[in-house]
Amino acid sequence: MFFLSPGLVAVICAFILWIFDRKRRETQARAEARPRVEEDLKDSTDLQQVEEDADDVEEPEENVEHIPFIHTRYSEKEMVKRSQEFYELLNKRRSIRFISNEQVPMEVIDNVIKAAGTAPSGAHTEPWTFVVVKDPAVKHQIREVIEEEEEINYMRRMGHRWVADLRKLRTNWIKDYLDDAPVLILIFKQVHGFTAKGKKKVHYYNEISVSIACGILLAALQNAGLVTVTTTPLNCGPRLRALLGRPAHEKLLMLLPVGYPSKEATVPHFTRKSLDQIMVTV
Repeated sequence: MFFLSPGLVAVICAFILWIFDRKRRETQARAEARPRVEEDLKDSTDLQQVEEDADDVEEPEENVEHIPFIHTRYSEKEMVKRSQEFYELLNKRRSIRFISNEQVPMEVIDNVIKAAGTAPSGAHTEPWTFVVVKDPAVKHQIREVIEEEEEINYMRRMGHRWVADLRKLRTNWIKDYLDDAPVLILIFKQVHGFTAKGKKKVHYYNEISVSIACGILLAALQNAGLVTVTTTPLNCGPRLRALLGRPAHEKLLMLLPVGYPSKEATVPHFTRKSLDQIMVTV
């Protein structure tokens, strides 16, 4: 029979402990390098949860009238011209952190949000709420909440790599634009809705749907001659939801400060990827 000497047992145990400790440190290092995601930003489209809540969910409407689709078709020459002009317009879009306090026409804000509301959504649930904030006192309260959390994000939550990647943008937790911009648009995703009878209405793919609406909103703002910067205030969602009086089933997805660029506005000298770097034709 084979017996291990006490010395050999000690060596084996030490080796096993070393392996476990190494694995623990590698796991911790990966966690620190990975951005932390708050609960409000997680997509809650969970089919299992839908099944569990089936008793609270109203049966979907099946009989919806279908009508003829009216389409405007352009000549190929006009299509090329329009697509090129639209690309050139959007190619001028930049993320602007220096925003003038000059007021903007509210009719323009109404129109760009209506444009965002044309986005497609899962089962046509339209799971979005756009909160427009103009009140200077409320804007400042929003800034206080965000700067408090952002300082913690930069110091502890985001990790060294993320903070290092942001240095070239010359950004930190101080957000002057939250006071300066004449309008803040906070976009909430509705993880579910309610029917007229008060029963839950499932919102499929709510985060993807609202993200598409945000993209259309950015294009509409650029088309109107306004600027913004996309911000996703980490760990601020619950406090901002309470501040703005929004219900628990709405989760903050994005915040856009909107206005004209200030005279001192600068942007990083970036270039965009070329077409052959972003498109694959099969």
